[in-house]
Amino acid sequence: MSPDTIADRPEGVKRPRNRREGLPYNGSTMSKIRLVSLALALATLGLANLPASTTLMALDEVRPGMTGVGRTVFDGDRREEFKVHLLGILRNVVGPQRHLILARLEGGPLERTGVMQGMSGSPVYVDGRLIGAVSYSIGAFSKEPIAGITPIAEMTETAALAARRPAIARQDLELPLTREGLAAALRKAFQRTRPFAERPGDVDALGLPAGDAGRIGALLRPIATPIVMGGFDDAAASLVGGAFSDAGFLPINAGTWHAASASSGWYEASASSQNDPKGSYHLQPGDAVGVGLITGDLEFGGTGTVTHVDGDRVYAFGHPFFNLGPTQFPMTRARVYSLLPSLMSSFKITAMGETIGTFEQDRATTIAGRLGGGPAMIPIRLSLASERGIRKTFSFNVVNDQLFTPLLTFVTVFNTLGSYERQFGAATYTVSGKARVKGHTDVAFENLFTGDTSLSGAATYIAGPITMLLSNDLEKIEIDGLDITVASAEEPRSATLERVWLDDARPRAGRASTLKVLTRSYRGEEKVRSLPIEIPPHASGSLTLLVSDGVSLTQWEQREARRPMPAQSVAQMIRTFNNSRKNNRLYVRLVSVGPGAIVEGESLPALPPSVLAVLEADRNGGSFVPLRNAVIGEWEIPTDVAVLGSRQLTIAVEPSR
Repeated sequence: MSPDTIADRPEGVKRPRNRREGLPYNGSTMSKIRLVSLALALATLGLANLPASTTLMALDEVRPGMTGVGRTVFDGDRREEFKVHLLGILRNVVGPQRHLILARLEGGPLERTGVMQGMSGSPVYVDGRLIGAVSYSIGAFSKEPIAGITPIAEMTETAALAARRPAIARQDLELPLTREGLAAALRKAFQRTRPFAERPGDVDALGLPAGDAGRIGALLRPIATPIVMGGFDDAAASLVGGAFSDAGFLPINAGTWHAASASSGWYEASASSQNDPKGSYHLQPGDAVGVGLITGDLEFGGTGTVTHVDGDRVYAFGHPFFNLGPTQFPMTRARVYSLLPSLMSSFKITAMGETIGTFEQDRATTIAGRLGGGPAMIPIRLSLASERGIRKTFSFNVVNDQLFTPLLTFVTVFNTLGSYERQFGAATYTVSGKARVKGHTDVAFENLFTGDTSLSGAATYIAGPITMLLSNDLEKIEIDGLDITVASAEEPRSATLERVWLDDARPRAGRASTLKVLTRSYRGEEKVRSLPIEIPPHASGSLTLLVSDGVSLTQWEQREARRPMPAQSVAQMIRTFNNSRKNNRLYVRLVSVGPGAIVEGESLPALPPSVLAVLEADRNGGSFVPLRNAVIGEWEIPTDVAVLGSRQLTIAVEPSR
C-alpha cells in the first residue's frame, strides 16, 4: 500500500451498532453518533490533505527479487498504482556513485503501452518506503516494460548543489532560426539523451548476469519528456517541435488546462480544500507536473511526474529536463488527457495548468523546486495591426535564461505573425517597439521587412539583440520586458535605387545643395526624393557622395575598417544596435580622402597627423584600426518601403568665398 493511502476508517474506531446490534436507541444517542461521525469524517478529510511523512529506503537495502508499487497518472489527475518487480542494480555508470535500479513494471495499461514517455519521476515504494523514480527505458520497440529507477538519495543530494550556472551550459543561438540549427544547439548544450552506459563492458551489476546487464545498460536512456505546445501553428510547430524531437523530446500539440475547471473531484477535494494549509500550492507523489517555458497566450513546456514531496520541496523526473543546473522555471499543474500506445514508444498526451511553484534545480538525476509563487518571467506584449483590419494584442511570459529567452522570443513573434498573416509568399511587416534592459538604455526597434523571408526576418530582428545581450561576457543582463507593435501587409513593399544626382553640378563649400534620388518600385513606379545636404566649409577638391541601403553601407564600412570591432561595453552594444541600419532608409555619406581611425569601437574620421601618430604607436593594444577615408557628412532619407541598391557620385567642390 502506498505511503499516503488513508484507510476508510481510522484504526481502532468501530462502526456504531444499530438497533439490531443491541444499541439503545434514543434521540440523544443518535445526535452524539452523528456528531462523532462528522468529527471523524472531517478529521479524515483533513489528514488526507496533509503531506504524509514518507520513509526513504537506502540503495544498500534494495535487493533483487523485491516487489513494490509505483504511482503515476494514467488518466486525468487521478493517481493509480502499478506493480514493480526489482531485477537488479546497475552501478557506477552514469557517473561516480551514480546507480540505477533495474525493474519490470506490471499492471494498469503498462502491458500494452510499456514504459511511457511522461512517466518520468513516477515514485516506487517497497514496503511503504520510497526507493526512487522511474526514469530510464529501453528506447524503442521494447517488448517488456523494463525501466530504470533513479535512487531517491541521488535525487535529493544533487538538488542541493550550489546555485551557480556552469559556464559550459552557455550556448549561442544562431539566427535566423532553422530546425537543424536549433536541434544542433540543443544537442550541444544539453546532451540529455546519452545512454546510461556507452559500452556494455562499463556496466557493473548486482543481481543480473554481466552480459545481460551490459546489453541492457547500453540500451537504457532517459525517458523522453513530452513537450506541450499550446497555441502553435503548423509552421512554428514544425520548426520548434521538430528541433526538440531531434534532440530527444516528444512534442505534443495540446491546449492549456486549469484545474479549477476540471471535472475530476480531486482538485476540489485536496487542492482547494480549506483544510489544505498550502491552498492551491499542493502536489503529491505520483501527480503529473509541468515545467513552463512560455505561459500566457502561448503554452510551451515539459511534463512528467512528481517523485517526492518534502514539505514545500518537490522532486520530479529522476533525470534532467535540460541539465541546466540552477534554474528559475515555473512549476505547473498538469493533466493527462489520454494514453497513446505505440510499438515504437508509447506516451501520455498531457497539458499544463496554472503555476504553483518554481523549479530551482535541473540536475543529472532530478528536477527540484519549491511550491509557492512562480518565478519572475520576462513579459512580452505584442500588438498586431493588419491592413485587413485585424487589431489584436497578445501577452506572453518567457523564462529568463541565456539560451531560452532569445529562442522563445523568436518563437512567440514568429508564431503570432504566422498565425494571423501569410506564412508563405511575399508580405511586409513594419516593426516598432522596445526592450527594457535593467540599468541601461532601452533597445529600440524600428524596421521594415518585406519579401518571401519577411516573417523570419521580423522575428530575428527582435530576438537578435536579446541573444547578443544575454550571451555577452561583459556583465550580467536583466531584461525587464518587451513591447512590440507590428503593422502587416499581404504584399511586398520594396524598391530599387536607380539614380542619384545633384541640382548643382559644382557645389560650393559652406553652402547647401539638393540631392535627388530616383527609386523604382517592384511594380515599376518611379519616385524622386530630395534631400538638402550641407557641404562643410573646409571641404575642397574631389569628394565622393555615397547613397546606399543599410546592408551595402555596412559592407562598405567593414571593408574600410578591414575588420569589425567588437563592442567594449554593454552600453556600446545597445547603442550600436539602436544605430544599426534600417531597411526603410537610404543612407547618404559624403567622403573625402583623409586618414582616420576606429578607437575602442568608435569611429574617429579626419584625425590630425599628430593624433594618428600617437594612436599608431599604441596600436598593439588591439583597439586601433586605421581608416583610409574620412566621412565628412552623414544624412538619412526615410522611406515607406524597403530600398535596395547603392550608387556613388563623384563631385568637385568649389572652395568657399
